This record gives sequence, structure tokens and C-alpha cells, in this order.
Amino acid sequence: MFKRAAQLMDFSPSDGELVELRGRLGVYESRGELQLIVESMRRAGQGAWFEQFLRLKARLEAEGLFAGERKKPISERPRCIGVVTSLGAAALHDVVTALQRRVPHTPVVIAPSVVQGADAAASLIQALQTLTQQPEMDVILLVRGGGSIEDLWAFNDESLARAIVKSPVPVIAGLGHETDFTIADFCADLRAPTPTAAAELCATPRHELLENLQSWTSVLQNLTHRHLDQQMQRLDRAQSRLGRPSSGVTLEKMQLMAMQQRLQAALDIRIQHERHGLVNLAGHFDRSLQQVPVRARERLQRSELRLELLDPKLVLQRGFSWLSSADGQAITSVAHTAAGQDVQATLADGVVELQVTATRHI
Repeated sequence: MFKRAAQLMDFSPSDGELVELRGRLGVYESRGELQLIVESMRRAGQGAWFEQFLRLKARLEAEGLFAGERKKPISERPRCIGVVTSLGAAALHDVVTALQRRVPHTPVVIAPSVVQGADAAASLIQALQTLTQQPEMDVILLVRGGGSIEDLWAFNDESLARAIVKSPVPVIAGLGHETDFTIADFCADLRAPTPTAAAELCATPRHELLENLQSWTSVLQNLTHRHLDQQMQRLDRAQSRLGRPSSGVTLEKMQLMAMQQRLQAALDIRIQHERHGLVNLAGHFDRSLQQVPVRARERLQRSELRLELLDPKLVLQRGFSWLSSADGQAITSVAHTAAGQDVQATLADGVVELQVTATRHI
């Protein structure tokens, strides 16, 4: 290989490395030797795979399939976790063990798939689509153990990459070892260095959730107690300003009884005064009255009876009562009452507490 061709190489070959050469045959005439004049060199085997990987990666990246702004967020507390891998893979055991340890309460749905070989990409796509149809599926783990680039080649499939991007459910890729990278890693919503790490990234440990729940419970209890204390203090202040309702009712009753006694005393004095006047008139005009016709005497007796009827006790004793509202105002009309209103009825021998159930005009 001459200097001109060597400058075009994108790697430095080393002893023992398998390469593919392109060139022409020539004869070194002075010594009669057959020569291979190398015009280009590239890695063979994995080198060809890697070139294909780089070309696909560059094309999908240019389309925006790896862009961070289009990646979906991962739920901290998924309702259901899906796993796409081979049933015989060690990665499945690692993932299930990690999930059982961290979130034993969360259901896990496994969609078995071929993870290596010519049919692996189609099988992975089918398993992925099966999980996306689950109604409560919140995250899907796409996992496989380590291997060579040929072993992991199914995860560099373009159709699988586009299926991952179109998935309505977030996908976490945990493929191979930490140093292994595939196209699926770049398309996934989150890349984990190992299958176990993928399980840990989507499952907050139960003890952390319980600790957070206990912390919020304490906060809510403290806030509730503080609010109740404030409301009780407000109630105490309002009660001190207003006093007890029963005390107000008792005071109103006492005032009503005092008014009744004053009214009764005034009426008694008035009746006594009137009677005294009648007695005096009877004494002065006794003789004259004897000569008054019977009709005039009856009129005088009716007047005396009407005067006595002014005594409210007589009215109450006939079955009548005096209705008043809770604040002591006299109730003289149905219009002054309403259903559910508390009223008081004063009878001849006491007071009755009543409540209006209905009103009706006559």
C-alpha cells in the first residue's frame, strides 16, 4: 500500500487483525515477484457490521429519532411493567428478581421473544406491540444479556427502532453490558447499562414509597390538628362574645316574666282604683241608686264586668295564649311566622316553647 492510499484509511491496522483489501495484482520485474498493490483497506467481520451500524445510526439521528425532546417520561410508580426478552435468558431472571425485591406489589407481564438471529427483529417488534395493547401498561423493559456485535445485531434493526419510537408506552432498553450500544439504546426513552439497572430505573423501592407516605401522613395530621386548634379557638372567642344561647333564652324569659308582673300589677291597681271609685259612688248615691231603674243598674253591672274582663289572666284562663317570637315580639298574624320558627306561647300558668311546622291563612 502506497502512502497515497494509506492516507485515506480511517483506522490504523494492527498485527493479527482481519481486514478486507481492494487492489490489483502486479509483478516486481527486477525480482520476479507477484505483488498485491492495495488501494483500500477496511476491517473484516465486525468491522463491516460496525460500518453498517454507523451508517444507520447517522441516518436515524438525522431524522430526529434520537432527539431527547421526543422521548417520553418514565412513571415513578408504574401500574404495570412489561418485559420483552427471551424466556431462557439470564436477563429475565435478573429483571424479575430486581422487580420482586423492589416492587412486589406491581404486576409484571412478560412478552417472550427471540433475541438473536434472523427472526429476532420481527419477534421483538411483535412482543413490543403485544405489550402496548395492555390497558394499564406504563413502561416496557427491552432487555438482553451481553454478547458480540453479531449477537446483539437484531437490536440494530431499523424496523425495531421505528417501532420503539412509535410505542405509546415508554421503553427502557437494558441491552448487553455497560459498554454495549445498539440502535435500540438510542431510540429508547431511557437507556440502562444492564438489564438489572433497567428494572431499577422503573421501580422505586417499596420502602421508599412507604417512607414518603408516612412522611405525608405526618404532614397532613399536623396540618389537620393545627386547623382544628385554630377553629376551636375561633369558636371559643365567638362563644365568649355571644354567650350561650340558653342564657339568652333564660334572660328573655325573665324579662318577659318581669313585664308580665308589671302589667299585672298595673292592671290590679287600675281595677282596685276603679272598684274603690265605684264603692264611693255607691256610698254617695246609695239612696239615689235605689231609685235608679233596674235597667240602669244592669248597665252598671255590665260595665263592671267589662272592666274585670280587662284582666289578661281571665283571657288566658279561657284557653287563649299570647304568642311571641324568640326575641319577645308579639305575633299577631300568620304572616309573622315561618315553618321551622321557634315561638313561645304564654298560658295562664306558664310558658310553652313551640316550633312552627306549617302556616295557613284563614
